[in-house]
Amino acid sequence: MQRLRGVGRDYAWGSTEAIPALLDEPATGEPVAEMWFGAHPAGPAHVVGRGDGVASDLRSMIAADAAGTLGEDVVSRFGPRLPYLLKLIAPARPLSLQVHPSLERAQERFRAEDAAGIPRDAPERNYRDPNHKPELVYALTTFEAVCGFRAPRRAAELFANLSAPLARDLRAVLRQDPTAAGVRTVFTSLLDERTRPSAEEVQAVARSCAGRLRDGSPSPRADHTVVMLAEAYPGDPGVVASLLLNPVTLQPGEALFVPAGGVHAYLSGLGVEVMASSDNVLRAGLTTKHVDVAEMLECVDYVAAPPIRPAPEIFHGATRVYYAPVDDFELSVTHLSDGADDAGHPLPGRGPRVLLCLDGVISVATGAELLTLARGDAVFVRADEGRLTVRGVGTLVQADVP
Repeated sequence: MQRLRGVGRDYAWGSTEAIPALLDEPATGEPVAEMWFGAHPAGPAHVVGRGDGVASDLRSMIAADAAGTLGEDVVSRFGPRLPYLLKLIAPARPLSLQVHPSLERAQERFRAEDAAGIPRDAPERNYRDPNHKPELVYALTTFEAVCGFRAPRRAAELFANLSAPLARDLRAVLRQDPTAAGVRTVFTSLLDERTRPSAEEVQAVARSCAGRLRDGSPSPRADHTVVMLAEAYPGDPGVVASLLLNPVTLQPGEALFVPAGGVHAYLSGLGVEVMASSDNVLRAGLTTKHVDVAEMLECVDYVAAPPIRPAPEIFHGATRVYYAPVDDFELSVTHLSDGADDAGHPLPGRGPRVLLCLDGVISVATGAELLTLARGDAVFVRADEGRLTVRGVGTLVQADVP
């Protein structure tokens, strides 16, 4: 087992306090939006040597012995790389309106951008790696998001009784064509540079939602989201587009899965994320980062569907496993309260694993080694280290490959 030190991301939407507090580190006043515990080339976690400070990074360690660290099964399926990325995420203000590409699209467009000579770290680059990015977020606090399209008729209802001309026009389109094609027409008209509304038209919709909220809105969550987004990104068409999307509120212990093509924006909260090891994000609004509306629209799934909220399966009375409908990752959360159990609890999972202690003190044992993790400590477990048992009092999350 090798202790890890995560790599922080200081995106402007991040909380200044949430992740430092969880990791028992002092806040600096700068945002810490994410903390990465993986081997993605854009930010591989540091491998901490025993008494030697930082010895190397996880990506380099895996490259030196892919078969031993990952296992032959993982190498045969994904190549000599860790297929997932574990993160902490802490939005204090809304993230961008975004979508992630399919694996086939990512591979094709990554090759095209390489051939065009666009540096992989260039701000204007869309595809920083040739991988898809399905993701699962597990809430540590109340976590707010919008994700996936509402039923077209329900979206049309939300535009009713709004005095803004733009709202009336969009409602008319949805009433005439209450299908995925109608949703695509409305969504595209809001975001495409050739048809997008003016900032004042967007603000008029936001003012209408604010008025409806004061008067006793039939959809207070939707109207509140519009008002909040308009304050954070005034005049951005993504403010209006949020009315097309499902609202999601996760309570601590609940999870949300976002597939390729799923339009979403995280709004607030603190959570653990696990995803395919990728940094491919296609943005269309609600951001100061690079926006490529045309590419984003090409990747969107417009079929209305409720958000995917996986229910966990319980193992050994202490571990809840959240399975996602992808091959790249699964997430388990273990709550221990019986510190006196000398035998330890067996952890489900196999192959290369990343463990992160969220609270308490937990000992992790292989057949040959024992490490003690306190709040904020992370460790990488090689595939060839076999099964794990844990004991202590606290909460531990684990990412592994199904």
